[in-house]
Amino acid sequence: MVVPELRPWRAARPHVARFANAVRPRLAAVRPQLARAVNAAKPQVTRLTTVKTWQYTAGAATAGLALTAVVVTAAGPWDSTGQRTAERDHAVALEHTGGADHGGDSGTTAAGPEPAPSASSVLTGLGGATNTVKSAPSGQALTAVLTPLLEDAALGSRRTAAVVDVATGKRLYGAGADDALTPASTTKIATAVAALSAMGPDHRLTTRTALEPGTHELVLVGGGDPTLTARKDAEGWASLRELAVRTAKALKKDDVRKVTLSYDTTLYAGSGLHPIGVDANLAQVSPLMADEARTDDSTSGTALRAPDPADDAARKFAAFLEAEGIKTTSPGLSKATDRAQTLAEVSSPPLSTLVERMLTNSDNDIAEALARQTAVATKTRADFDGGGKAIRAQLKKLQLPVTGVSFKDGSGLNRDDKLTADLLTALLAKAGDPAHPELRPVLTGLPVAGFTGTLTTRYTADGAAGVVRAKTGTLTGVNTLAGTVVDQDGRLLAFAFLASNTTSKDAAQSALDKAATALAACGCG
Repeated sequence: MVVPELRPWRAARPHVARFANAVRPRLAAVRPQLARAVNAAKPQVTRLTTVKTWQYTAGAATAGLALTAVVVTAAGPWDSTGQRTAERDHAVALEHTGGADHGGDSGTTAAGPEPAPSASSVLTGLGGATNTVKSAPSGQALTAVLTPLLEDAALGSRRTAAVVDVATGKRLYGAGADDALTPASTTKIATAVAALSAMGPDHRLTTRTALEPGTHELVLVGGGDPTLTARKDAEGWASLRELAVRTAKALKKDDVRKVTLSYDTTLYAGSGLHPIGVDANLAQVSPLMADEARTDDSTSGTALRAPDPADDAARKFAAFLEAEGIKTTSPGLSKATDRAQTLAEVSSPPLSTLVERMLTNSDNDIAEALARQTAVATKTRADFDGGGKAIRAQLKKLQLPVTGVSFKDGSGLNRDDKLTADLLTALLAKAGDPAHPELRPVLTGLPVAGFTGTLTTRYTADGAAGVVRAKTGTLTGVNTLAGTVVDQDGRLLAFAFLASNTTSKDAAQSALDKAATALAACGCG
C-alpha cells in the first residue's frame, strides 16, 4: 500500500483553533495549584539534581526547536507539525478535529478512537513556529515540581525519572536516571528506533509465493509481516486473499490447477514461544502469520491465538486458492529453493506505519516482529536473544547511552529487560533530532493523552488531555510512562518515569499521569 499524499489540511484549522482555545484555559487553571505545590515543596528540597548534558542531537544547540518542514518533507509523508499528512486529510474528510487515526480499534475501548485532536501545544512543540518559545525549565524548578509527585507511595519502592530539553539534548532533571529498571512496554520505543535506523521508514515486509520447477510445489514464503491480514477488507494492509488471487492467476496462466502446498518460515530462527509462555498478549513469533493468529475479530489487545500461526495462515491461504479454482494438498513445512519462481507477492505498508501502529496500540506482535527484522537487517541470528542484541547494537551505533541496558525481547513483556530513564529520554530526543528524520514515527506514533491508543481512557479534560504524548508500560508491579510534552513556555520536553514494586496499577498510573500533567502546566523557565 502506498500512503496517499492528499490535499492540504487547511480545512482542519478552524477545528484546531477551537480545540486549542478549549485546552489553554484548562491548563491555565492548573497553574495556580502548581504554584502552591512548588512553594510548599521548596523548603523540602535540600539538594538539586545534578544537571547532566547529553548531546543527543547533532547541532541541536543551534537548531533549537527548528524541526523544519524542509527536513520533515524530505524524510517522508509528514508535515512540520509531526503529523502524517494523510492522517490529517482523513480526519478532515470525516469532519473530525485534526490528528492521527491509526486505523482501527485501539484495543482500549469498546469502539475505535476518534482521530487525535491537533492540540496546538503538542504540534507547536513538534515543529510549529506559531508561538514564542521561552527558555527551558531550570533543574531547580523541575526538582521542586516533580520530587514531591514522584515520592508518591503509589509508585512503589523504586522509581527513576528523567526530563530532557529536546532542543538541546540537555538533561534538566534526573532521579536515578542511570539506574536500569524493568521498563515494560516502553521497551517498544527502543525497538522502534532500532528498526527504523536499521531499515529506514520506507522499508516494507513482503510475503510471496514461489513455484518449485518441475514439481508443482507451491511455497508460501513468510516475510515477517505481522500485519498480513486474511480479512475480506484489508484496509490497506497486505492481503492474504489478494496474494491467493494473484497466485491463482499466475498458475492458471501456466495451466496449473493443482499444487502441493508448503510454507517457509526460515526467515526467523529459534523458538517462537516467548519466555512468558503461551499468553493472550501475543502469538508465537513467526515470519508467517495472518491477523497475528487471532481467533476472533479483534485487531489489537489480548486474544486467544492459533497455536501455530504459520500453519493457520497456510490453511487460510489454501482455502482462498480453492475459491480461485486451485486445488491444494494439506500444507506442510518446507523451504523455497533458489530455483523457485516467484509467482506473486504482497507487501506491508511502510515501516513508519507499522511503528506507529505498534506504539499507539502497544502491539506486542509487531514489536517482536520488528526486533527480529532488525536482527535480519543487521545479519544477526533472528531469535529472541539475537533481536535483543540487534536492538542494543543499533542504539549504541546511534551513540545513545546503553550502559547497564539489556534487551531480552522487543515488546517489553520480559521482566529481564532493563532500561534507564536516561536512555528512554535519549531515544525520544534522538527521534526529534533534525539530523534523524527517519526516526520521526517514534514521536507521531505515541498515544495522545485522553484520545488514542493506550492513553484513551487516561487524563482528563482539565488536566493534560491532548497535550501529553506518551508510551505506557504495565506489568504486575511495574508501571512506566515515557513521552513528550510541551510546557507552558513552549519548550518540547522528553520525559521518562519508571516505577517498580507497585501494588496498585490504577494508583501508580494516576501518579505517573499527575507528574506528566505537572510538566504540561509548568511555566518554569
